[in-house]
Amino acid sequence: MHGKRYTQYRFLHSFFLFFLLLFTIPSFAAESEDESETGFILHHVQDAHQWHFATIGHTHITLPLPIILYSPGQGLDIFSSSNFYNEAHEPVAYKGYRLDEEHNHVVALDDSKVYDFSITKNVASLFLSILILLLIFTTVARRYESNPKAAPRGIQSFFEPIIVFVRDEIAIPSIGKHKYRRFMPYLLTLFFFIWFNNLLGLLPGAANLTGNIAVTLVLAVLTFIITNVNGNKEYWKHLAPPGVPWPILIIMIPVEILGLFTKPFSLMIRLFVSITAGHIVILSLIALPFLFNSFAIGAGSSLVIVFINLIELLVATIQAYIFTLFSAMYIGAAVAEHHHEEVEVDKNLI
Repeated sequence: MHGKRYTQYRFLHSFFLFFLLLFTIPSFAAESEDESETGFILHHVQDAHQWHFATIGHTHITLPLPIILYSPGQGLDIFSSSNFYNEAHEPVAYKGYRLDEEHNHVVALDDSKVYDFSITKNVASLFLSILILLLIFTTVARRYESNPKAAPRGIQSFFEPIIVFVRDEIAIPSIGKHKYRRFMPYLLTLFFFIWFNNLLGLLPGAANLTGNIAVTLVLAVLTFIITNVNGNKEYWKHLAPPGVPWPILIIMIPVEILGLFTKPFSLMIRLFVSITAGHIVILSLIALPFLFNSFAIGAGSSLVIVFINLIELLVATIQAYIFTLFSAMYIGAAVAEHHHEEVEVDKNLI
């Protein structure tokens, strides 16, 4: 909405997020060893080297993903993840490698060092979400650049109120009217990236991208870096305020330094727990009819699942809002100018 410079900044932050996330998405959940009624829950919330959509009878509907490996002995090797499974969908070795499903990474049969750069399900979902974001917002940006005074229409009219909301209700109150513009591209990218991936994760067979703690960690680290790089003199003075006795500073400084890291940590955990918990609740309700082998429980569970899904739609938006709001508040505290006129007046009165 602010011309070519605004568009360039948004592209910069989008691709910055993309490449950081691309190389920092491991799997954190181990696959269940059994194939019981509840074994599919962790299978659906974890990352994987193939995209599994459904199982009909003995037929597994999956999308094979590229395996990209590098080992000092064999060099670079690229092949499809389907080579790790036979016709019965049982794991097999291929080219001296096997897929360790418990820890969800590729290992060499001779135990030599292997670097796994494969395109996993979460990374593929990341590609998809970035593509959707770029298609939508390049379209919106072109319409603003071609005719900035025209009334919004189509997809532009849907996203403009959301962009204005992020500006007027998050950026300006948290950062201030004079400094919010430079951080708007990051805040918008953050909000829409989290929101889109939260919504995509609710689709059947979708990846649990924002429910992966590695993803939320990178987003929190980005906020941490931007906050502290832009921190002014007043912000850093809070670590050791002038005039405080040194015995108190010995306690205060470590606490203040710890506080710098607890803020992004809370961002990381809040988003990860909220999204993952929602997926686990829905999958647990889906498992109930099979556990009890009851049509009545199935009917009741289906109604509850519909209700929980509606709540999850709301949670998907709220979590994007909360993450963006707290990021803006942390940035605002780092760049705020503190004036001491009122304190001086009070001293004179005393």
